[in-house]
Amino acid sequence: VQLQAYGGGLVQAGGSLRISCAASGVTFSRYAISWFRQAPGKERVFVAAISRNSNTYYTDSVKGRFTLSRDNTKKTVYLQMNSLKPEDTAIYYCVAKSTILTVASESLRQRAFYQYWGQGTLVTVSS
Repeated sequence: VQLQAYGGGLVQAGGSLRISCAASGVTFSRYAISWFRQAPGKERVFVAAISRNSNTYYTDSVKGRFTLSRDNTKKTVYLQMNSLKPEDTAIYYCVAKSTILTVASESLRQRAFYQYWGQGTLVTVSS
């Protein structure tokens, strides 16, 4: 399984950016996909998740600003990030796990839940 995250870059505070994660080597529709991020000097933390049946979950700090979606035909998930803040600056990692159709949201928020990790894409928000 390979996960390729892309679309990161430099954006001003208040701006928008869409990052993507493309998968290969999997039956994509069987996987829950999530994003974690790691800011400089901080731990890697949960950002958003999308289940097999496209239920979405977000950490509180991004609710209302970020939207996660998936396109199973393209084996890709998209994280649309609006109203970006300097504190959103981080490397964003996409992760995947083959799951049953319905998974407890708390499981999706745990780093240890996931089988596969992508290489990350850097998002920098300037003030």
